[in-house]
Amino acid sequence: MTGTRQTEAGTVDPDEVARFERLAGTWWDPRGPMRPLHRFNPVRVGYIRDLAANRFGRDIRADAPLAGLSVLDIGCGGGVLSEPLARLGASVTGLDPAEKNLAVARAHAAGEGLAIDYRAQTVESVAASGEQFDVVLAMEVVEHVADVEAFVAATCAVVRPGGLLVMATLNRTAKSFALAIVGAEYVLRWLPRGTHDWRRFITPDELAAAISRHGLAVTDRTGVVYRPLGDTWQTSSDLSVNYMLAAARV
Repeated sequence: MTGTRQTEAGTVDPDEVARFERLAGTWWDPRGPMRPLHRFNPVRVGYIRDLAANRFGRDIRADAPLAGLSVLDIGCGGGVLSEPLARLGASVTGLDPAEKNLAVARAHAAGEGLAIDYRAQTVESVAASGEQFDVVLAMEVVEHVADVEAFVAATCAVVRPGGLLVMATLNRTAKSFALAIVGAEYVLRWLPRGTHDWRRFITPDELAAAISRHGLAVTDRTGVVYRPLGDTWQTSSDLSVNYMLAAARV
């Protein structure tokens, strides 16, 4: 496992970094503040795996269907998404501006015997270096950045020719305000109050347009909904609250 320290401001919002650093010790507690993320994670992993397998001609039934593919996980936090992708065979690089998050991620990966390259580096810095990846992920990140257009530009720039981009975020609708803000933060208390700012949510059309402006073609959009009876998340045609979007560089 390697680690690079190189922090820069870029599109990072210091207040958002501080918010998530305060939660650093809870990343791997499935019953703590990150519980919704742990419940949501299997849907994200399955979506990414299936898209990558289709894009790169892999068999999802293989033991390591992502073997040989480089994956960049932007805003990796404590590594909750990075680790299962590494287990699927990918060579994973995780970026996060919060050193406390990276310390947790590195320690947990080491305990699991996983080699993940965690870096205190921004995607803008990676783009400036010319480094590119087969699969680039920005999952539940864009709603926390200071400059959406600049962030999307840098994120698209690190997708190699033939590569894949996957982003997940929250739609800016009345329903998302009711469920993701009022419901999740104030009523059910799934998340600490103030985790999200509804004004920063971005619609699928807005995100798709930004991606298209920076040279990638949007190939898929899917919603993600919570099923309370089974306490599970699943993909859906309903994009009104949570959604994921995929794009490719030809």
